[in-house]
Amino acid sequence: MRLVTFDAGRVGRIEDDLVVELDCGSTREFFERGGAVPETGERPALDAVRLRAPIVPKKFFHTAGNFAVHHEELQKVSWSHPVHKGIVFFQNVDAIIGPEDDIVYPEGLTKELDYELELAVIIGKSGRWFGPEEAVDYIAGYTVFNDITARDIQRREMQSGVFSFSKGIDTFCPIGPWIVTADEVPDAQKLAMELRVNGEVRQTGNTDNMVLSIPHLVAHHSPQGYSAGDIITTGTISGVAAVQPNPFDFYLKPGDTVEAEIAGVGLLRNHVVPWSAAHDTPPYASSLYTD
Repeated sequence: MRLVTFDAGRVGRIEDDLVVELDCGSTREFFERGGAVPETGERPALDAVRLRAPIVPKKFFHTAGNFAVHHEELQKVSWSHPVHKGIVFFQNVDAIIGPEDDIVYPEGLTKELDYELELAVIIGKSGRWFGPEEAVDYIAGYTVFNDITARDIQRREMQSGVFSFSKGIDTFCPIGPWIVTADEVPDAQKLAMELRVNGEVRQTGNTDNMVLSIPHLVAHHSPQGYSAGDIITTGTISGVAAVQPNPFDFYLKPGDTVEAEIAGVGLLRNHVVPWSAAHDTPPYASSLYTD
């Protein structure tokens, strides 16, 4: 099943070229009810609706440095602290945007806007304190996540060994275009991944390159407690701008179109726009993050 949020918060599943509307207030509610949700009878055409971010979780667990090739690339970046496998932090759920939404470039804060294609795992039920063998029972589906990052801010944060602000700025959390339920993904550890900017391939990889498998990641963070509809990401693949010989040839800029695609899951497209396209005030600036 491909589960979507569309128009003004309506929920549905895609069936051929239609959206079968479901009688629930959100996709989180869908998972909280174990999928036992009736149809409303409405079936608008898919090309007649506006897809939104498929879910806004209660908690968004963010994993770093979990792909072997990308972890090797990180050694080229002069971080003040190492990035160890299994690092997790919380993403800002208010920064979530959906397919075709704009990533607003906050030019008053950063000059180094990067992309990171990741697989996002949707948790289907509440639970805690379980192992990898039980984790599969908690995985309800998958979606695409593009972890937009202000690298110059991240380097400042890494002086304290943590990073969060650099990844949680407004519009920095694109997800979508839908949630593919786990029963439609035969092997989530064998999915091809590719990110393109203006049609140019920037990242390629496969989920088989993870250091910690998806069940191990889900189990590892279970002591923090899951609710139905929570998200945990798996880390990014190789090819981010920050590790290139000249990163400024690769960093995102206004006018760029970013396509993040995972085979069997979906294609998430977003557009980078200048601050002025979204705000009628001068670009926000803070010396706390730029000096």
